[in-house]
Amino acid sequence: MPPEAALLARPRSLPPRARLVRTGLRGLARSYRANSAWGSIMRSLFLSSANFAAFLRWTLTVAGCLAAVDAAAQPKPPVEFPPWTFRTKIDGAWLEGMPLSTSGNEVEFLCRDGSLRTFRSSDATETSKVSESFTSYGAGEMRSMLQREFGGKFDVSGTGHYLVVHPAGQRDYWAERFEQLYRSFVHYFSVRGVKVGRPEFPLVAIVVPTEREMYAYAAKEGTRLGRGVLGYYSTRSNRVILFDQSGGKASKKDWSENSDTIIHEAAHQTAFNTGVHRRWPAPPAWVVEGLGTMFEAPGVWNSETHRNREDRVNRGRLDGYKRIATQVNAAVIADMVATDRQYQTNPGGAYALGWALTYYLVETQPGKYRDYLNRANAHAKREPTPEQRLADFRAAFGEDLAMFHARFQRFMADEK
Repeated sequence: MPPEAALLARPRSLPPRARLVRTGLRGLARSYRANSAWGSIMRSLFLSSANFAAFLRWTLTVAGCLAAVDAAAQPKPPVEFPPWTFRTKIDGAWLEGMPLSTSGNEVEFLCRDGSLRTFRSSDATETSKVSESFTSYGAGEMRSMLQREFGGKFDVSGTGHYLVVHPAGQRDYWAERFEQLYRSFVHYFSVRGVKVGRPEFPLVAIVVPTEREMYAYAAKEGTRLGRGVLGYYSTRSNRVILFDQSGGKASKKDWSENSDTIIHEAAHQTAFNTGVHRRWPAPPAWVVEGLGTMFEAPGVWNSETHRNREDRVNRGRLDGYKRIATQVNAAVIADMVATDRQYQTNPGGAYALGWALTYYLVETQPGKYRDYLNRANAHAKREPTPEQRLADFRAAFGEDLAMFHARFQRFMADEK
């Protein structure tokens, strides 16, 4: 056997890029041995079979390097932990909670106050196991912690599920409103067959007097906000943060200045704390924002008073969808399902389409929508790929996205 053939005959298990190199080398070897014009040129270049074999050895070394690079680039499976409570010090501050997983040197850590922290394992010092089970802080402990954090200018009011930090003297206005929205959320999904669990942590909402203070708080916790944001829910801190748009003049009877912001962000928080969504890894953006915008409609968040189907239509989002309807096709829907890029490139259109998809599915296929939420929540170890996200959608609603789009389009065309 010629030396170059012996080199190429060695069994090798190579990743895709290295296999391409090997395939090309086999073609070169066949050409070298062939009685053809190309073979004659190659023999004149390398002069001898030994020289050609040396060339192959060098190139196979390159292929081996490619194999090593590809192997190193493959994501390592995260290491899981039992549900134990640990205490550790990070940058001089104590954390108490449960490690969710580690990948390399990075630890994902669920704190007892419900926040998620990510840190390098090498930064953790004085780590010890506190308990062989995990429980959150109780409402009393959390209330004391929040009062120390925000000081005397704020009160902390409690209801059945909520702790609300707010300017002094507004207890009835803020705390009861959040609690009412929580009950509406649970009722809406329970009657549609979606399993709604009990929150593991007290739900925390922070209300600050001014927009400037909200942006300062967001910057302090590392959240970047765009212009015009009225409030937000952070999956990292597990808190709703907003500012009082009424300038301190709102009351229990008149809360219209803040209503849309409270409803949208409270829907996010409740969904992430009752098992409708997972906080880590987070579900697709259209699922999260579609649900939040759906809850802005009076017939969804206040179905006892607004009972007609037209009350469940978010008029502002419907108008936005009508403006982009002619641009929506099966490919656009596939892109929204598989990636979150539309929320970066065209946020207005993305919010409208996300609402329309969610409204259509909940109104016409609640059982399949429930199954899809379960599939989206099944990715517990790492974020799903775009291909996995699209496969989840097709498994729930059908393989033929063109047919799905046609039915969706007909349904939305009838909405006035």
